[in-house]
Amino acid sequence: MESTLQETREGSTVLDMDPKSTVSGGVQDVYGEDTATEDQLVTPWSISVASGYSLLRDPHHNKGLAFAIKERDSHFLRGLLPPVVVSQDLQVKKMMHNMRQYEVPLQKYMAMMDLQEMNEKLFYKLLIDNVEELLPVVYTPTVGEACQKYGSIFRRPQGLFISLNEKGRILEVLRNWPEKNIEVIVVTDGERILGLGDLGCQGMGIPVGKLSLYTALGGVRPSACLPITIDVGTNNEKLLEDEFYIGLRQRRATGQEYAELLDEFMTAVKQNYGEKVLIQFEDFANHNAFDLLAKYSTTHLVFNDDIQGTASVVLAGLVAALKQVGGTLADHRFLFLGAGEAGTGIAKLIALEISKQTNMPLEETQKNIWLVDSKGLIVKSRMESLQHFKKPWAHDHEPVKTLLDAVNDIKPTVLIGTSGVGQTFTKEVVEAMASFNEKPIILSLSNPTSQSECTAEEAYTWSQGRAIFASGSPFPPVEYDGKLFVPGQANNAYIFPGIGLGLIMSGTIRVHDDMLLAASEALAAQVTEENFEKGLIYPPFKNIRKISAQIAAKVAAKAYELGLATRLPQPKDLVKHAESCMYSPSYRNYR
Repeated sequence: MESTLQETREGSTVLDMDPKSTVSGGVQDVYGEDTATEDQLVTPWSISVASGYSLLRDPHHNKGLAFAIKERDSHFLRGLLPPVVVSQDLQVKKMMHNMRQYEVPLQKYMAMMDLQEMNEKLFYKLLIDNVEELLPVVYTPTVGEACQKYGSIFRRPQGLFISLNEKGRILEVLRNWPEKNIEVIVVTDGERILGLGDLGCQGMGIPVGKLSLYTALGGVRPSACLPITIDVGTNNEKLLEDEFYIGLRQRRATGQEYAELLDEFMTAVKQNYGEKVLIQFEDFANHNAFDLLAKYSTTHLVFNDDIQGTASVVLAGLVAALKQVGGTLADHRFLFLGAGEAGTGIAKLIALEISKQTNMPLEETQKNIWLVDSKGLIVKSRMESLQHFKKPWAHDHEPVKTLLDAVNDIKPTVLIGTSGVGQTFTKEVVEAMASFNEKPIILSLSNPTSQSECTAEEAYTWSQGRAIFASGSPFPPVEYDGKLFVPGQANNAYIFPGIGLGLIMSGTIRVHDDMLLAASEALAAQVTEENFEKGLIYPPFKNIRKISAQIAAKVAAKAYELGLATRLPQPKDLVKHAESCMYSPSYRNYR
């Protein structure tokens, strides 16, 4: 499929699309982004685009020094560029050379954001080709610092900002966004950004970062992605007093005022983009996250990455780890430090998977899963004071105040940290785990790195090299007793892009728990013996697009099986279909 730019009488250009230019679900491919659709026939159409100087400032079409001589002549670019013509590969090489000159991660983040605003295809080519090196730059942990300093580094607006000032006009605001064929929205209200707390309007870095991964790792078209921040104020006094803060200067709206704004937003999204748009809730505080997911999961295609994505990626790591420690999930005891969105979400999915494998009722499978919150072990005597999402995990046991006492009492085989509090897996805790487990599974999942419950080095050293370890943020390899351990990263980026692609390509209208289980199983199946030998329970990120295609295929297959898919008939080979739907960042030739 080749796009052609042709001169018009006014000196602008027209991008004529080949008459094969819809994505697989029938959505128009405005920017010629997809290689997926070369054999589909639809009515030809054209759009006006910039030429000359304006073309060099259009991130969708700009190729910089990669414009060929013929293209420069056709599109009024002669003299606006130096005479050299370079390949996209050389541009990638130069950008990586420049990127490695920066010693401060936030500078790398800003350089990547600038590139995204200048040359979209080069940004994604750079990210895809160097995913292991650049993922920590555009996502955790650097995106956390970017959100903290978002006001002072703010240059160009990305995405939509919907504040309380827009109440009653949200549909109008959505229509201000230039792209009309939106397939994925990532939305936050900024109240619980990673482990950093309430960052208000500055949480926009999270939806922007997540959606860049939807494209780079899952192949969803950039023009189909919409980042949104809902600004209802912030309770962060430091931000309210910061002269560079970009959000509403007021305390957070709650109760009916908050609920009405969210309801208007959800209604407007469906009205503007239809039934099949995926809405991903991101970094909402516990008290809103569970309620929003429960309220809208029956009427919208919604997904909460903190609850469901984290659960799916952790379950995948546990299923893979079983190949090293033996037994089934039902044979293990799980202890969580942290009983918020992530902890209870993971616990629920583990219980569901065990129930599916054993045919035991959920109430039974929950009994081997214990949670510790800020007040100690969650037990039945605390039932009346517990939030509703913690109640299923209140078991019969004496009250226990500390994590160490809980470890010694419960004797878990798996210890999972989702507390958002750093250094809580102490030497005594890890040594206790190692004292009654030959291979203790220790997952230190809180982000960013500063909030991790323990480091990879601490886990391996304190367990005498016997721990099976993974973390939320990346840690460097560790040498212990002559052996090199490569810590795995239980990163949601393994899961949500593939789930999103699977939902989109099948036209699914609701998310079902069985889809999350299918995604976990698909990811676990990608871990090889070679990975296990290095101590990994997740595959390397360099193969992430192939992994995402496998996950998308399993999710789509489950959607078709459950009767929730609308794009019929079902493709014969879902993996090939997933790969064919993926956005390609390679340059197109203009005439």
